[in-house]
Amino acid sequence: MKRTLKYLAGAAVTAAVAGTATLAYAAPHDTAGRAAHSATAQAATAQAPQAANARAAAPAAARPHAPTPRVVQPGERVTGAPGFELWLTPEGKHWTTPDMPEGQFRSVVDGNIDLTTPGVSVQSEGTPERVYLSGLYYGGKGTASVVELETAAGPLRGKLLELPGRPGWGVWYATAKPVDDSWHFVSEVTVRNTKGKVYASMSLR
Repeated sequence: MKRTLKYLAGAAVTAAVAGTATLAYAAPHDTAGRAAHSATAQAATAQAPQAANARAAAPAAARPHAPTPRVVQPGERVTGAPGFELWLTPEGKHWTTPDMPEGQFRSVVDGNIDLTTPGVSVQSEGTPERVYLSGLYYGGKGTASVVELETAAGPLRGKLLELPGRPGWGVWYATAKPVDDSWHFVSEVTVRNTKGKVYASMSLR
């Protein structure tokens, strides 16, 4: 498969089921015929609300924190796969692939993207061994958390990189096994924030 390069841009539920246990017993009576008050029943009644509260609090305590982008320093190189490296500078995204070890660059300051409007870009390059996917994301609300991709090889989840100081943009990347139709490899990219809402997305369907 020949190397291809493509530039495109675009804009828990937890359920708890509580069981009910039935307890039957004969209570002793006093001389007046009144049922004696059961200390055991009183203790069980007092403990019931506490147990219910503990069950309700357990899912919240166990709830994991949503992931956030890896924060890297300007020029710090991250290896996505052998020969596939990425690094960020205030000017934009830099990356290498095995076929282009000299590096490539995608600017965030040349006026071609609006950092105030949600958007995603895609760079897709392939070799016989692997497809290298990456791009910018920018302009969304909240903190970016995950990137989800629909591809010819099936659904993928990539990783996110950002510079310190919440610059309003970042880089996503992923790798996949090649397929015959490498030119149309990516059909959709969605970046979600830590609340699970869409930060930015692009569809090529």
